[in-house]
Amino acid sequence: MSTEENFVIRPAQENDLYSVNAVIESCVMGWDLPDRVKRLSLSSYLYHPHDLDHFEIVLAEMSGGEIAGVAAWEPATISDLPKDKSGMLLHGLYVAPHHQHHGIGSSLINTALGTVRTQKMDGLLVKAQADAVVFFQSQGFTNLTIENDKRDYPYRLWRLT
Repeated sequence: MSTEENFVIRPAQENDLYSVNAVIESCVMGWDLPDRVKRLSLSSYLYHPHDLDHFEIVLAEMSGGEIAGVAAWEPATISDLPKDKSGMLLHGLYVAPHHQHHGIGSSLINTALGTVRTQKMDGLLVKAQADAVVFFQSQGFTNLTIENDKRDYPYRLWRLT
């Protein structure tokens, strides 16, 4: 568990998922996509109790108990990683719009990087929304080369630990 300013990063519990999903919904609905696309895709971004068995999910909890952000990661598949590298895939990173630009996203990334280091892996991979590429670049991530247009997601970014 780590503390920064007025929030704490802690593992998510099943009883947190309603609040976690509310944060995710507030973020998805703010993306630069048609409303219909956001509504149709929203359910694929939400977390369910069984996801706690497959992802490491942490949240940023404000001193008053409000969930301000969430991050989830899992081991990345070899085909997504740079050659001869091991790493985690940052499955999701969401910070409630009214809590953005206060270091929460950076703290969540640093928590994921801590797991990467603990597991003795090389780095952290993210398949970002187009709107989020600049944020990840500001956090030290670099774009991976698209080697196969049909297979490679265009906004894959990588950060070494």
